[in-house]
Amino acid sequence: MSLADPFTICIISIIFLSLLGLPIGHAMIASSILYLLLSGLDMGTASEQLLNGMFSSYILLAVPLFILAAELMNSGSMTLRLLSFCNAVVGRFPGGLALVNVVQSIIFAGMSGSALADAAGTGKLMQRMMTKDGKYPPAFAAALTAASSVIGPIIPPSIPMVVYSLVSDASIGYLFLAGVVPGLIMGLFQAGYIFSSAYRRNFPVETPVPLRELPKVTLNAFPALMMPVVLLGGIYGGVTTPTEAAAIAALYALLISAFLYRSLSLSDLYSSLLSSARTTTSIGMLIAGALVFNYVVTVENIPSALNVWLGGFDLSPLTFLLMVNLILLVLGCLLEGTTILLVIVPVFIPTANALGIDLVHFGVVCVINIMLGLITPPYGLLLFVMTAISERPLREIVREILPFLIAMLFALLLFTLVPDIALWLPRLFGYKG
Repeated sequence: MSLADPFTICIISIIFLSLLGLPIGHAMIASSILYLLLSGLDMGTASEQLLNGMFSSYILLAVPLFILAAELMNSGSMTLRLLSFCNAVVGRFPGGLALVNVVQSIIFAGMSGSALADAAGTGKLMQRMMTKDGKYPPAFAAALTAASSVIGPIIPPSIPMVVYSLVSDASIGYLFLAGVVPGLIMGLFQAGYIFSSAYRRNFPVETPVPLRELPKVTLNAFPALMMPVVLLGGIYGGVTTPTEAAAIAALYALLISAFLYRSLSLSDLYSSLLSSARTTTSIGMLIAGALVFNYVVTVENIPSALNVWLGGFDLSPLTFLLMVNLILLVLGCLLEGTTILLVIVPVFIPTANALGIDLVHFGVVCVINIMLGLITPPYGLLLFVMTAISERPLREIVREILPFLIAMLFALLLFTLVPDIALWLPRLFGYKG
C-alpha cells in the first residue's frame, strides 16, 4: 500500500480533516467521496449507501427515542425522586452518598441507554450533594460520577448495543439481556472500592432515613422505578420490538413527568425536544459517515484480508478476545465510542465468527471496552464533562478515577474469560448461543 493508494489517501484525509476540527462524521463522508473519485467509482454511491443504511434500519429509530426519554426524565422530577429512593436504601452505610451515586446510575441505566445522558442528567446534582459541607473531595465526586455513568450503556436499554446490533446482526433483545449481569457486577466492583475508601478516607455516613418512611419514599419513586419494567417487559414479553419499546419509554416519561408529577412545563418539553434533536443529529452524522466509510472498507476487502492475516497466527478464541480488548482500550483513549463501533468493530466480526466466538458475548465485551474509553485519558469524554461540571483540573479527576478504572478492567477480564456471565440470562430466555 503506497501513499498514492486511494485508501491510504482516504485515511490520511480523515485524520487531517478531523485535526482541522471537522466533525468525524463529516470527515468520513468527505474522505470516502474522495476515495470514490480517485478509484474511478460512481461518487453517487456515497449517497446510496447513506440513504439505504439510514432509512432501511428500523432499529436506529430507537436511538433518538431513548435520548428523548432520558431528557424528559431530567426535565421532570423523576431523577430527584429516584435519588431520594437510593439515599433511603443505601445512604445509611459508610460512604453512603457515594453508594447512592452508583445505585442511581444502575437504576437510571434502565431508562436512558447513554453514559453521557446519565452524567449530564444527575452529574450536577450529585456533585453538589457530595461536596456540600466538604463531605467528599470535589475531584473524587466527579470521578465517581464519571465511573458510575459507564454502567448506563451496559445495562439495558443501551444505545451502543443498538449500534452494535446494526453492524453485527446480533439480536438486540439478547444483547440487552446479556448486559444486565456484567453491569451489576461492575456496580459491585465500584461499591467495593467505595467501601474500602470510606474507612480509609473517613467518608461520612448519611443520616439514616427512618424505616417507617421508606414505604412513602418508595411510593413517591414507584412510577419512575416502573419505567425499566415497562420498557423491558414489553420487549421480553413479546409485546413490542426494542424500537417500539423506546417510543413507549419516551411517552411514559412524558406522561409521568407532565401529568402525574406535574413537573414538566411546555418550555421544559420544548427544551427536551431541542436537546434530543441536537444529540440525535450528532449521532446520526456519525452513523451516516461510518456507513459510507464502511462501503470503502468493503470495497478494499479489509475484513476478509484481516481474517486471512489473523488466521495465519493460529489464534485461539481467547487470545483473539484479549487482543481485541487491548486494541479497543487503546483506541478508546483516542476515538469517540460510536466511531469505534461503526468502523473498527465490524472489521473484527468475520474473524470472531470464524473462531466460533458468540457474537452476543463479543458485543458485550466490545461495548464495555468502549465505555471504559469514556473515562480513559487523554480523550475520555466523560472526564471532560465532569471537569466542566466540577470545575476541577483534569489531572485531579484522572488521579481519583484510576482505581475505579483498574477495578473495572479486572471486571472486563472476568467477562472475557467467562462468557457464561454475559450469556446466562439470555440463555434463560431461550437464547441458543
